Amino acid sequence: MLKPNLDELKKLAKDKHIENKKYFDKLKKKTPKNLDYVMQDLHDVEFKKTNCLECANCCKTTGPLFTSADIERISKHFKQKPQQFIDQYLKIDEDNDYVLQNVPCTFLDNENYCMIYDVRPKACREFPHTDRKKFQQISDLTLKNVAICPAAYNIVEEMKKKMPF
Repeated sequence: MLKPNLDELKKLAKDKHIENKKYFDKLKKKTPKNLDYVMQDLHDVEFKKTNCLECANCCKTTGPLFTSADIERISKHFKQKPQQFIDQYLKIDEDNDYVLQNVPCTFLDNENYCMIYDVRPKACREFPHTDRKKFQQISDLTLKNVAICPAAYNIVEEMKKKMPF
């Protein structure tokens, strides 16, 4: 399977964008009954050979949403009040969600390790969301993620082979 570097990935994702969009539109209209099982398998196979520490592009280029539960958990980890954590690290975006003030992620170290890995936000734990139930509901997010995450790119390419329309 292809292991695109990050420069190639952006171009590949852009080149495949229209094809992928059409594919996901068809997927939404006629969702295979076994989609979630297929996606779980594709996800598991890809992440057996993918080491996120080699890349960490998600942490370098995007910021996760922080839920109230995330804020509570992480602020407790830092022995801060939730509002202190918010003031120090977060801002409210155009969708009225809490996001990081800065990207790359404040909590990413020089070796691509997450300094709050055990208490990281739900969005980080679930990224790139390729094993999510009702996968067809997040096709717009997946279209964005294939340009960020080599594993997501590979999973979508395999998905199109396994479930052609």
